[in-house]
Amino acid sequence: MYQILVIDDDPAVLILLKRMLVRQGYEVVAATNGEDGIAQAYAIQPALIICDWMMPGLSGIDVCQLIKAEANLSTTFFILLTSLDSIADRVKGLDAGADDFITKPIEQNELQARVRAGLRLHQLSQDLQTQKQKLEDELTEAAEYVCSLLPPPTSQPLNINYKFIPSRQLGGDCFDYYWLDPDYLALYLLDAAGHGLKATLPSISVLNLLRSRALQNLNYYQPSEVLKALNETFQMNYQNDKYFTIWYGVYNRVKRQLIYSSAGHPPAILISGKSTTSTEVKLLRTSGMPVGMFPDAKYIDGFCTIEPESSLYLFSDGAYEITLSNGNLWGLEEFIRKLVSSHHTFDYYLNDIINYLTILNVKDVFDDDLSIMRIDFS
Repeated sequence: MYQILVIDDDPAVLILLKRMLVRQGYEVVAATNGEDGIAQAYAIQPALIICDWMMPGLSGIDVCQLIKAEANLSTTFFILLTSLDSIADRVKGLDAGADDFITKPIEQNELQARVRAGLRLHQLSQDLQTQKQKLEDELTEAAEYVCSLLPPPTSQPLNINYKFIPSRQLGGDCFDYYWLDPDYLALYLLDAAGHGLKATLPSISVLNLLRSRALQNLNYYQPSEVLKALNETFQMNYQNDKYFTIWYGVYNRVKRQLIYSSAGHPPAILISGKSTTSTEVKLLRTSGMPVGMFPDAKYIDGFCTIEPESSLYLFSDGAYEITLSNGNLWGLEEFIRKLVSSHHTFDYYLNDIINYLTILNVKDVFDDDLSIMRIDFS
């Protein structure tokens, strides 16, 4: 049975409304002023509230605003009872959050019809909230699953850490690192176009495909060949118009050599040197279109010798495309300077960088998915 809260300082109106509503089969709770009405609303969370507009103390408008500000009462249907019938007054009531109006003197059939309509909308709102919560729970489970697929940080034989902050529960960034054999480490970071579930699915598909080495007759030690095979497999015409950027590298720890290739992705940043006075910064990037855009896209390899006391940073563009408080966009050059300064504080866990980016960002969440990986070759 639906509960209805009636708030009116006039005892005669209160008795009349209660009698009409009880006769229609509703459970009715009464309050004689706004303060008591709000307390009753918080306590019983009624399906519908009928509140007089003109009352001493808190008016119906005040009550409505306070009720609508309470999350637990967001689906409660609010009807203002009023003798005011001007357009301006009704606009004022709607602006305060009122859902409907009943004009005095009260007519029983109108009351019955408006209450029934209000309760239908209340039930629809509750059903939508229930479905929304189910969807959020499922997305949370999916996000936990995605995180479970990511590799754990490691300290042997290399120190590898990362930070992953999706702009929503699910994001389009994905990354992995694993040993192709005892001497060769494969590592990559990709960024699928868009956000949410549509971006997550192709990312996870790539992760599973590369991790299981399911692409037959492919030389996984040759980054350009890997990107070529991915481009042939994930053409956007067959992937719901989704494409992705990627940086893929293979490190030979015996020869301390890195071979890499990129497809429209931000450069990896290699920082070497023991102090700020001897720091060397290299941007590791090759030409190549994002994977999926064109079937005949060409990819090439780059080569680099890794010096002692070096660190490699892989990241998505969400790490530096951040809107500042003045409306300007923070950029890659500023981000690289921050990497260099944090590198010499030995921030292996990337906490200093993430805290800095969080302060820079003027919004509650980042506009884009943010991923940063650090590989220490010391």
